[in-house]
Amino acid sequence: MDVSIIIVNYNTCELTGKAIDSVVNTVKGHSYEIILVDNGSSDGSAEAFRRRKDIVFIETGENLGFSKANNIGIKASKGRRILLLNSDTIARSGAIDRSMEYMDSTGIKVLGAKVVLPDGRLDKACKRSFPTPSNSVWHYMYLDRVFRASRTFGAYNLTYLDEDEIGMVECIMGAYMMVDREVIDSVGLLDEDFFMYGEDIDWCYRMVEAGYGIIYYPEAVITHYKKASFNKRRKESIREFYDSMWIFYEKHYKEKYGKGVSLAMYAGIKGKMALDLAINSLKR
Repeated sequence: MDVSIIIVNYNTCELTGKAIDSVVNTVKGHSYEIILVDNGSSDGSAEAFRRRKDIVFIETGENLGFSKANNIGIKASKGRRILLLNSDTIARSGAIDRSMEYMDSTGIKVLGAKVVLPDGRLDKACKRSFPTPSNSVWHYMYLDRVFRASRTFGAYNLTYLDEDEIGMVECIMGAYMMVDREVIDSVGLLDEDFFMYGEDIDWCYRMVEAGYGIIYYPEAVITHYKKASFNKRRKESIREFYDSMWIFYEKHYKEKYGKGVSLAMYAGIKGKMALDLAINSLKR
């Protein structure tokens, strides 16, 4: 088996069906399996996907979070390579085959695709650096928008790296992350302390620390519909996002920086969360 494609579904029956179909319709040159892990959906997803014969369907019975559900899929997989694919994405023609071919020809062990939004804009999180205190400060001061070509101010989302240029990066996004099994055997599974956000950044951090290079590969393109990014977001989603930022900081940076920096980071994360919650409450 060349690649095991893991998709986690939670109440996104229609989107998930389209994601699966995009794989079936575009992968031509490699053997694969699609493992769909349903996280206790209540929208009729389970009934719909139990009937499909072209997937391995696993039901958790409850919402275990993105990390744990993916880990369940990885443990059940047989491929020499794993692809995490979000349920709200569409793999464009050749994306998966090209990714496989590039990794086979170069020896690269971890690869992310060019991820675009429905309007054609780049989903900036698909190529980025780690959220160090300085990178985060420049980003939230919007200096990366003003000085896009700066390797200092533009580091958070690597705005200085051409979106159509293949390049080594520190971090790619879990919406499309292709990883050799040997890497997972080396660094371990996704950290289940991250319920919904940040698990991909943490995984990439552990991979880089273990000496693996990560490639942003724009020859493979997917469309990301971002199901959770409605005009008004759920309060729980906002809290989970900022909680994951602090979990990551505590895990990887707290010992590297002094108490003053850590206190400032904690205050900044909580303050930004409070601001986003307030703004969100004003939306309809």
